[in-house]
Amino acid sequence: MDLRKALQEKTLIGDGAMGTLLYSYGIDRCFEELNLSHAKEVLDVHLAYVHAGADLIQTNTYGANYIKLSRYGLQDQVKAINTAAVQLARKAAGPSQYVVGTIGGIRGAQKEDVSLEEIKRSFREQLYCLLFEEVDGLLLETYYDLEEIKTVLDIARKETDLPIIAQVSMHEAGVLQDGTPLPDALLHLEEKGADVVGVNCRLGPYHTIQSLEEVPLPKKAVLSAYPNASLPAFQDGRLVYPTDPNYFQKSAQSLYEQGARLIGGCCGTTPEHIEAIAARVKAKAPITHKVVPYRKKTEVTSASPKDQRPHLHEAARNGRSIIVELDPPKKLKTDRFLEGAKALHEAGVNSITLADNSLASPRISNTAMASIIKERYNVDPLVHIACRDRNLLGLQSHLMGLHTLGIRQVLAVTGDPTKIGDFPGATSVYDLSSFDLIHSIKQLNKGISFSGKSLGESTSFSVAAAFNPNVRNLNRAVGRMEKKIKYGADYFISQPVFNEKQMIEVYEATKHIEAPVYIGIMPLTSARNAEFLHNEVPGITLSSEILERMERAGTDRVKAQAEGISISKSLIDAALDLFNGIYLITPFLRYEMTVELTNYIKEKTAERERKISNGIHMV
Repeated sequence: MDLRKALQEKTLIGDGAMGTLLYSYGIDRCFEELNLSHAKEVLDVHLAYVHAGADLIQTNTYGANYIKLSRYGLQDQVKAINTAAVQLARKAAGPSQYVVGTIGGIRGAQKEDVSLEEIKRSFREQLYCLLFEEVDGLLLETYYDLEEIKTVLDIARKETDLPIIAQVSMHEAGVLQDGTPLPDALLHLEEKGADVVGVNCRLGPYHTIQSLEEVPLPKKAVLSAYPNASLPAFQDGRLVYPTDPNYFQKSAQSLYEQGARLIGGCCGTTPEHIEAIAARVKAKAPITHKVVPYRKKTEVTSASPKDQRPHLHEAARNGRSIIVELDPPKKLKTDRFLEGAKALHEAGVNSITLADNSLASPRISNTAMASIIKERYNVDPLVHIACRDRNLLGLQSHLMGLHTLGIRQVLAVTGDPTKIGDFPGATSVYDLSSFDLIHSIKQLNKGISFSGKSLGESTSFSVAAAFNPNVRNLNRAVGRMEKKIKYGADYFISQPVFNEKQMIEVYEATKHIEAPVYIGIMPLTSARNAEFLHNEVPGITLSSEILERMERAGTDRVKAQAEGISISKSLIDAALDLFNGIYLITPFLRYEMTVELTNYIKEKTAERERKISNGIHMV
């Protein structure tokens, strides 16, 4: 019987996890490659599910695509692995079983890791391999990103008339990670031609049932559900799923009552779980009527305005804006830092910006110091957030904490790798790139958590992004800026520029970008400081004139500092003609230097405004 017809007439049983069983056998490697090297073990898993009562057998090809196989150096084995997978599934399946070719999702929270174009190419290659082997249908499973599954579903639907099962995965019950409610997501997939729409992975039976309670019966497609066995436990260094198959059997009845016509299992499920499902709902007549409770729209309130000052991107659009970096101390004494923060605030800077363990060296928490100067001096701090030190959980918690403290200005950076810092053996997390972090922060501004759940209140972060003009290919750096704008960046903060010619080049390269740029200026403190920057910091080149000027200052600290300020004032003169935003970087907590430069910027700005005003009166 045709698979579509079978789904109209009865409830079908899917199989369970492949990886869970292979893992339980002590195999912990690329499971898809086992189609070639351990064919008997893969076949035995398929046979176990057939004997348990599964109607659909999915090929062992979840990650058998170019992108995922390349992690194991197996990217040239795509055809061989997919071909062997279909043949093994066919060998296990009887005349009453259907073999569906499985293609898994690639994107998680990190959209930036893999472009949509790469995903398309990889998907097409795997799709053609499966279609060539004449599978009975396709199973698109474990797609967290709605854009990705809609894109590949479009491709699959154009290439084949075979039945397509399209399943999304959720971090939170009832909602995708971008905040799309599950009913809306499944409707999108139905409209794009999926024959079966549903959910799999991540959630156990309880939350899967809860999610389907709000999903009406599709008009053209049918529903499916492949829950995990349970939440996993970590025992003796291994993940285990302790769920009782009897509980799964009871849950299968509830899934059936919610309209699921195809019920199987995902992570942690075994042939015992599938046998339990089959015993309860196999071949039952499908539910054709379902009452869905009214879905109340989640209320998201706007954050109460804790600070009436304009965001930094607004300030730079509307006039002169000055931000000054004052890094938290490396030692526990904070007197010097707090003196600097007070002096800079009194000098009239728009914000004091605090790095997040720059150069991978530990400092006092920038959040702690930002909170202190905000409360003590009414400073509007700009807090850097590095992806290096926190996983997804930590990043969201950190941002929620900043919001609660009333801190609205953040800079999203990837972060210097730990190998260059004080603890080269420490782990760099990098769950997200700076692109992904920008996007995720903007999702919080909509009142949606990283996992898609409502926060109950929207944040109001202004998100800065880093821009490094000290590169060989400036156009490529500008391309990254344009990409960051697409991800949600409000404005940019540049690495320091050390000569007027480069500043003009940066202006010409970025003048088409609407987002404001705060141009970086860092006063030199000595000849040794200049030599270090010139010779050891990648991308920074000082002119021979500047190096000679600092060299002439000799070892006299006062004279060298005065020369560094003089050079910075020349750069400021050039910057004031080109950029509204000026970013001063305080060297070694010598805040007197950036206070003097702040005063210079304000004086020069006032002087320019007087000239313009006089010019207008003269007309």
